[in-house]
Amino acid sequence: MEKIDVLIIGAGAAGLLCAIEAGKRGRHVVVLDHANKPGKKILMSGGGRCNFTNYHINPTNFLSHNPHFCKSALSRYTQWDFIDLVKHHAIPFHEKTLGQLFCDNKSKEILDMLLSECEQAGVTIRMSASVSQIEKISDHHFKIQSTRGAFHCQSLVIASGGLSIPTMGASPFGYQVAEQFGLKIWPTRAGLVPFTLQPADKDKLSVLSGIGLDSLVSNDRIEFRENILFTHRGLSGPAILQISSYWEAGEAVTINLLPEDDLLTILKHSQQSQPIKLLKTILCEHIPKRVVDVFLDTSLGERKLADIAHRDFEHIAQQFNAWVIKPNGTEGYRTAEVTLGGIDCNAISSKTMEVNTVPGLYFIGEVLDVTGWLGGYNFQWAWSSGWAAGQVV
Repeated sequence: MEKIDVLIIGAGAAGLLCAIEAGKRGRHVVVLDHANKPGKKILMSGGGRCNFTNYHINPTNFLSHNPHFCKSALSRYTQWDFIDLVKHHAIPFHEKTLGQLFCDNKSKEILDMLLSECEQAGVTIRMSASVSQIEKISDHHFKIQSTRGAFHCQSLVIASGGLSIPTMGASPFGYQVAEQFGLKIWPTRAGLVPFTLQPADKDKLSVLSGIGLDSLVSNDRIEFRENILFTHRGLSGPAILQISSYWEAGEAVTINLLPEDDLLTILKHSQQSQPIKLLKTILCEHIPKRVVDVFLDTSLGERKLADIAHRDFEHIAQQFNAWVIKPNGTEGYRTAEVTLGGIDCNAISSKTMEVNTVPGLYFIGEVLDVTGWLGGYNFQWAWSSGWAAGQVV
């Protein structure tokens, strides 16, 4: 049996940052992961360019049953700290939109940076390692059986992630460990995920597949202004992914396809200034023709503005400025970027990420009930929670 100081299960963003920080403190650290390569989600994130953080990180950008929990870690290891690390490694990056930071080149640069830091800190990483048993001997003493050896450690860190994108190796392992030690787990579901549509809506809208529109998407609780994308399965795009984390089954969402324009005012004004123009012609000046064709009755579109009553304008404007649609569901974990819910944060120290009732056991990253917005927020939670644990393990 190998005696070490710290065993981290999970070689993703949170696990690697935690390993770096613990290693820099002179701790003997081993990282295990059941995948064949480390950082798979890092590599595929941001379309292969890794949206590694955001300029505008704020605790209000995170969902949790304990909304105060994330504040401590986020304030002690900030986006600026991670940006400094990226700059230290001379990795070129840019702001894409809304504070979202991406590599100019490839995500691999971020992973290589983390692995280089691990190497400098003396961290050992063992892949293709399945953990079969975890046994608590006493406070700060654990025995772990794995396919890459047996370990005795003082600190055990679970950084195994959530359930999103199972093809990348996602598993319920972290939740099973939490259950073993009697921790509460909030129900999990897919977050930052495309919507699927009711059959009739899907049939109607599928011809719009590939069209993206700047839109304001809202429900009773929150709104997001970014692109939406019509797909052959339903609705996607940044604004849809954002609202999906705040959506509950059976709810409708309202989509303003013209967030800059009051269509009713435009139609009334156009009726005065260009009465013989066709309704369809005016609409196509503001909305893609294919969208107008789907949303507008053909016979109405061919009528002159002068021949249309204001009450009809109101109905037309509402279709585009306040389109109400009830999703059938989401695409689920298969395409979700994150997992909502997870280990109850009330059971965890917000300063150290240690389990309150199990000295020496830590949970970090996505396995906890902390979920960020789209745009680098979830990576920042991984860095911040990993850093917090890395100071004490």
